[in-house]
Amino acid sequence: MIENYEAFRDELSLSKEGVVREVYHQNKDRISIKKEATAVKNLIRIIESTLRLANSKGFHAMTLRDLCSDSGMSMGGLYAYIRNKDDLIHLIQSHGFTITRRTLLYYTGEVDEVRDKLFSAIKAHLYLSELMRAWFYFSYMEAKSLPAPEKRDAVAIELEIEDIFLGIIENGIKAGVYRPRNARLVASMIKALLQDWYLKRRKYRDQNVAVDDYAAFVRDVIESYLL
Repeated sequence: MIENYEAFRDELSLSKEGVVREVYHQNKDRISIKKEATAVKNLIRIIESTLRLANSKGFHAMTLRDLCSDSGMSMGGLYAYIRNKDDLIHLIQSHGFTITRRTLLYYTGEVDEVRDKLFSAIKAHLYLSELMRAWFYFSYMEAKSLPAPEKRDAVAIELEIEDIFLGIIENGIKAGVYRPRNARLVASMIKALLQDWYLKRRKYRDQNVAVDDYAAFVRDVIESYLL
């Protein structure tokens, strides 16, 4: 199990480069650069610059020239990776969803006891959103204006993440650890509570609520209903 946020931050085995490499392979048909090391290095620059600009001036106000200026890439160099802002959204979403999925599966995969597994999933999601708040906030704010194909993909992947919680809860009900409840509804509520953390971060900071405290709170709220 993950002990706390500090341990998660120090021990996270899913490196930024490794995740972006997976994103590169997922999008090779869109990217004209074939040298993997160069492509991964530049994709990291593009992703970091996009999130920085989107959270400072807004994604829709940001231009590809702004992105070139911030990332230090030429317009021609940028076009080797994306053709337009729709491609850019796809790239950013692929990156965030890949690391979220892999992180939850990694930190719950070796946990056997149902209650510990659910708490591990809650902490993994919260801790990752603390480390990657810029992406989580971007993803939520831009979801409503995604192109139709990207919107469908985003909904499907969000459900896939929710299904990780759903599966744990259903297994707990089958094992008699949890009371019979509407597992889908509980999983949706967990997602809503996790979402509140990164969307309303200032509120919790003003209340001096640390991420470890909030993780324990979410667990206690959910278990008060399930146990």
